[in-house]
Amino acid sequence: MIDPTGEAHYFSSNADFDSIYPERIQRLSKRHWTPLGVAKKAAQFLAANPGDKILDIGSGVGKFCLVGGFFCPQQHFYGIEQRQELVEHATTAQLLTGVTNVTFMHGDFTRLDVTPYNHFYFYNSFYEHLVESDDRIDDEVDYSEGMYNYNAHALYQALHSKPPGTRVVTFHSLLDEMPPGYQLAYSSLGMLLKGWIKV
Repeated sequence: MIDPTGEAHYFSSNADFDSIYPERIQRLSKRHWTPLGVAKKAAQFLAANPGDKILDIGSGVGKFCLVGGFFCPQQHFYGIEQRQELVEHATTAQLLTGVTNVTFMHGDFTRLDVTPYNHFYFYNSFYEHLVESDDRIDDEVDYSEGMYNYNAHALYQALHSKPPGTRVVTFHSLLDEMPPGYQLAYSSLGMLLKGWIKV
């Protein structure tokens, strides 16, 4: 069910994939969207068993989920994103690529029941609360250190609630969201990309 429209060329390089999006979204890619190669590695680590449900927290324009869905067809990838505009870009990209094992949701992840999801991907989507405005996606969010801490704590609690065997991949994370009990099982890119398994 993957790529019925024959658009596999989008997954041949990072530049090819980014070409799906409007120019403004492409300009944000280097800072805010997961590189294609990183997304592929992360997804393959998270895709432990057929039927696994993998959640991307702060899924942006859907790049990780679509790459994951393309290269890991036996799993289903879910993305939750607070910005409606980015969800719309993700949905458009899904139509263009033909990847069907992906679901995008518009909402606040702190209100999401994480019970149905087996594994998690986190490319520090909270960090923009700690940086200067030039490094932010837009001005649609109320930025503050307090919001960073609130979101990180909510993710900490969500991961803490998960059973042994749960996998998490963090990318450019300060690790404030990682509770005890998760062991580092994989690392790459000078420790920027880390794979964790709860024991």
